[in-house]
Amino acid sequence: MSVRAELQEPAEEEVRSLKAILEYQYGKGAASLLEGNVKVRRSPSTGRAREVYVDGVLVGTVRAADNFFVLTVDGARRLLGLLPYPRLRVVVPSGVAEHVAKGRTVFCKHVVKADAEIRPGEEVFVVDTSDRLVALGKAIVGGAEMLSKRAGKAVKVRKGVEK
Repeated sequence: MSVRAELQEPAEEEVRSLKAILEYQYGKGAASLLEGNVKVRRSPSTGRAREVYVDGVLVGTVRAADNFFVLTVDGARRLLGLLPYPRLRVVVPSGVAEHVAKGRTVFCKHVVKADAEIRPGEEVFVVDTSDRLVALGKAIVGGAEMLSKRAGKAVKVRKGVEK
């Protein structure tokens, strides 16, 4: 039986590194997600930060494969408030949002608006027309292509807001 590692205060240099990852992935202003009391839970085998908490809330994990930041739903909600609209957003109508919130894939024909700068493979936020978070996922095609195509997958949903 494994015991979960305790939360630790990261070194200032480690927080700067996490902020740099956020800025690279999500754009200018994303580093503000780590404002507050930052704690990390480390990998027992490597000692590297794996889970990142701000003020006691898990906001994301650091993926071991590529050292990218993977947001939780709570982290995504906080980050959406920091990023200008429509940065990294894929907008779907309310009727579709209900299904996407359960983890269903977003198809191009359902996208009503998307950030034109979205690149395939990028982490994106699926929101409804009121800019409420519906799901987190990976873009299958670019933002402009999501709007121009009438068939095919737009976003592979990683986590819907409904459990």
